[in-house]
Amino acid sequence: MDNRFSNEQLTALIEQGRLLFLADCEFMLSVADMSQLPDCKLPEFAFTGLSNVGKSSLINALVGRKDLARTSNTPGRTQLLNFFNLGNKLRLVDMPGYGFAKAPQEIVNEWQNLVFQYLKGRNNLKKVCLLVDARHGVKKKDHEVMTQLDKSAVVYYVVLTKCDKLKKNELEKVKKAVENEVLKHTACFPEVFATSSENKEGLDLLRAELCSNL
Repeated sequence: MDNRFSNEQLTALIEQGRLLFLADCEFMLSVADMSQLPDCKLPEFAFTGLSNVGKSSLINALVGRKDLARTSNTPGRTQLLNFFNLGNKLRLVDMPGYGFAKAPQEIVNEWQNLVFQYLKGRNNLKKVCLLVDARHGVKKKDHEVMTQLDKSAVVYYVVLTKCDKLKKNELEKVKKAVENEVLKHTACFPEVFATSSENKEGLDLLRAELCSNL
C-alpha cells in the first residue's frame, strides 16, 4: 500500500482486515432490477471486470471460502448482482462480467444497464474493485469501463488477478504498465493491487485497503 500509512498503521490495518474477513459471510440475494436492491444500511464493495477475470474466485479467497460465490470456466455465467453479507459489517457485490458472454446482445445490454445504474445510484457503495487479468493487462473494454467510471465519479481500484501465472519480472512489467494507465483516469485509485486467488498473494493488502474505507 502507498505511503498514506506508517508501518505500524499498515500492520494494524492488515490485522483488522484479517479479522474482519474471518467473519461469517453469507449469500444474501441476487438482483435483476434496481427495485430489488437491499437496504443501504451496510457499506458495499463491488467487484467488476471482464468475463472470466476471476471475480467470484477472488471473493471466495478474500473470505476464505471455496464455494461462497459461484465460479465457472464459462465466461458470462454471472448474470445478476449477487450480494454477500460479511459479518453484518459490510457487503460484497459480485457483478456481471463485461465483454464476452453466451447470451443474446439484448440480455447483455440489460446486465450492463443494471451494473451502471447500481454504480451511479448506490449511496452506500464505498469502492469498486475493477479486476484485470495480469496475463493480459488493461484491454480495450477495460478502458471503456474505466472511462465510464471516471465520468460517473465512481472511485475504483484496479486489482490484478491470476498473478501466480506470471514470473516475478513479468508481473512487475505488467503492474508498472497498469500503474501508468491508471494515472490517466480521474476516479481511479493510483495504487494497483496484485493478487492471486490460488496462492493468496496480495489478499492481505487488499483486505486492509477495504477495511480502511469503513
